[in-house]
Amino acid sequence: MSLGPTELRSILTFTVNLARRAGTIILEGSHAIQSASFIDEKKNSADLVTEYDIAVENLVMTEIKNAYPSFQFIGEETYASGVRAALTDDPTFCVDPIDGTTNFVHGFPFCCISLGLIYQKRVVLGVVYNPFLDYLYTAIESQGSYLTRCSGQPMKLPLAAPKPLPSLSKALIDVEWGSDRATPVIESKCNAYLRLVADPAIVEHGQMAHAIRTTGSGAINFCLVAQGAIDVCWEIGCWPWDVCAAIVIIQEAGGSVTSRSLLASERPHADPFTLTPEVLMGREFLVVRAIQATQDETSREAQLRLSKEFYETVGNTSLMLRG
Repeated sequence: MSLGPTELRSILTFTVNLARRAGTIILEGSHAIQSASFIDEKKNSADLVTEYDIAVENLVMTEIKNAYPSFQFIGEETYASGVRAALTDDPTFCVDPIDGTTNFVHGFPFCCISLGLIYQKRVVLGVVYNPFLDYLYTAIESQGSYLTRCSGQPMKLPLAAPKPLPSLSKALIDVEWGSDRATPVIESKCNAYLRLVADPAIVEHGQMAHAIRTTGSGAINFCLVAQGAIDVCWEIGCWPWDVCAAIVIIQEAGGSVTSRSLLASERPHADPFTLTPEVLMGREFLVVRAIQATQDETSREAQLRLSKEFYETVGNTSLMLRG
């Protein structure tokens, strides 16, 4: 099946409607967990998370199969059950039914469904919907990315003209702690985050960034970068379905997406912002918002400089990627 601009716009309409239907289930599930002791004392919050994760993914899989029977599917719950679909050139939906499950359990309103479409091993369409805030982020390759708030009119991303970003010391940076709490992993992350925020007069390689934020949702983190609310976001230990949809939302908003492996690539003339299938299906991403060009530096050059500066600051991250 060939997917051109017209076909992608039709798929986007379908995907947005599906995301909103799934959002209703997510809200219902979060409410059920908040009052779980009154619903069924035999179920704990983990049981309910799995129940609603599966319910959303089953809805999504069923609707996609009915509408697009030739499309492939990669999802968190199907992957957890042992299904390992290989990435091909075929249209493939990559779905996280509930991204930000800890937030989902606590009722912290940064939780979403993430629906990405990969075609010819590129992310060409993305929908991220936060039903708690009624924020809908959408993008189609070469057609821009948008935020729709509370069923209003779509607003093109970024929401304001990009500003310069001379260094990480001027940046608001988003990072995550992840679920692996083994001592070597936590110590490695603590050391990296310390260098990002510390005074360079006290800590070697300290950047003294404006601040660090943690929202608990990889997809929402990326969308906030696309929006221009966050300058830099680093996701390490995430899964493809966590961020697939948001990758094209970032790219269409003028942001950059790269990884340590891409920057270290020895391929001749390799573009540090062109995601290979290995990186796309990998577990580490660094994103930088759109940056205003200057007389001395293009936006892409600034993003590359900041990406290199970031990895030099955080140092060796091998202990952070496990499992």
